Amino acid sequence: MTEEETTKTADRVGEKHSLQNRGELFFGSLQWFSFFLSNTVAMPIVIGQVFQLSAVETAELMQRAFFVIGAASFLQGWLGHRYPVADGPAGVWLGVFILMGETALRQGGEPLEILRLLEGGMLLAGLLLILLALTGAVRRVAALFTPLVTGVYLILLVFQLSGVFLQGMLGVDEASRIHPLTALCSFGILALVIGISVRGSGWVKHYSVLIGILVGWALFVLLGRATPPSPSGGWFQFPEVFAWGNPELDPGMALSALLIALILLSNLVATMAAASQVLGPSRGGNRSALARGSLLNGVANGLAAFFSSVGTIPLSSSAGFMRMTGLHSKAPFLIGSTAVIGIAFLPGLASILAALPGPVAYAVLMASFVHILGIGLDHLTRHPMTERRMTISGIALIVGVGVMFVPADAFSGLPSILRFIVGNGLLIGTFTAVLLDRLWRED
Repeated sequence: MTEEETTKTADRVGEKHSLQNRGELFFGSLQWFSFFLSNTVAMPIVIGQVFQLSAVETAELMQRAFFVIGAASFLQGWLGHRYPVADGPAGVWLGVFILMGETALRQGGEPLEILRLLEGGMLLAGLLLILLALTGAVRRVAALFTPLVTGVYLILLVFQLSGVFLQGMLGVDEASRIHPLTALCSFGILALVIGISVRGSGWVKHYSVLIGILVGWALFVLLGRATPPSPSGGWFQFPEVFAWGNPELDPGMALSALLIALILLSNLVATMAAASQVLGPSRGGNRSALARGSLLNGVANGLAAFFSSVGTIPLSSSAGFMRMTGLHSKAPFLIGSTAVIGIAFLPGLASILAALPGPVAYAVLMASFVHILGIGLDHLTRHPMTERRMTISGIALIVGVGVMFVPADAFSGLPSILRFIVGNGLLIGTFTAVLLDRLWRED
């Protein structure tokens, strides 16, 4: 073979690899985009129902949520903790929104007044997270989250959300009835995603989530369980600033913001530990990664207030998603988050994506949480299970899971924010683990 032929052959091989890499980048970005979508679409619908927002107001909230979550994820991946970890609606904020909204409606309050207070609370919580980052206090909080505590947190997170996911997969309606056909399809999608991620090979294995979403969406449309997506609204619109009015604040919300900031920081520590378990500790940057993550999470909560959405937090489920799909590269993640920002300016496209059937999203997220449980167990058993470790983890898990089964009315006599914290099994179980881990030292 002549030198010219050798050069041409090498060029063809290089071009083939380049096309393959472009294809992997495109489908990887599309899969991250689908993950963002699955974690976002339910939140505006829930908030709209609680605060009795119109269909137009709910669609606009969806648009603003895409912008905030996309921007928060991109900034964290680029400048913050630098893990490919998706931001999403923080469960603690969502819980406070629902609790305060339902209380206001029962007492005949004005929903917009509550939403303005929540804007003020998110601004204050964001400011507190920024101050914790700038003062270095985040490292003291991080020291509390040993592998034992992180393992308890991740296991309780799975237990708390598995009920929500299961109800969504079963198609439980307002009358608490199960829809068998919806349930059958949802579990079929769950089995498909897990089967591909475990038994699949090559590119198919890495795109299990995307395949599950596309197949599930098509199946629900064919069975008449979902309407074919169609655009509604204009094709370009900038997300509205302070759509609920100017932020307000009162002493109760100020105290709530302080507690929520600490909870968000604890969630951030656990999520970074889970991501490190999948990617390796060197992938997140240097020792200041946690401070940068806290700083950018404060900025993200400020953005959520500015654009009248729900405060965000890096999602622990991202670690399960990465383990399941093998998507460890940051480039597809950054492209996917940029795409989420882009659709926030296209309400017509956002309305199409919002048509994703809820049971499909819940089934895909349930598959990711299977891996989160494995990561939690790995953290818990990273060191030998001595009597101390078994006792602390056992008490924390029993208390946390037990609180999840206590009727919500049992805490009705407490103030709103305390009612949410005391009635939250995830928070109580995690704080129990932290307290016992501090009081009962290793020999």
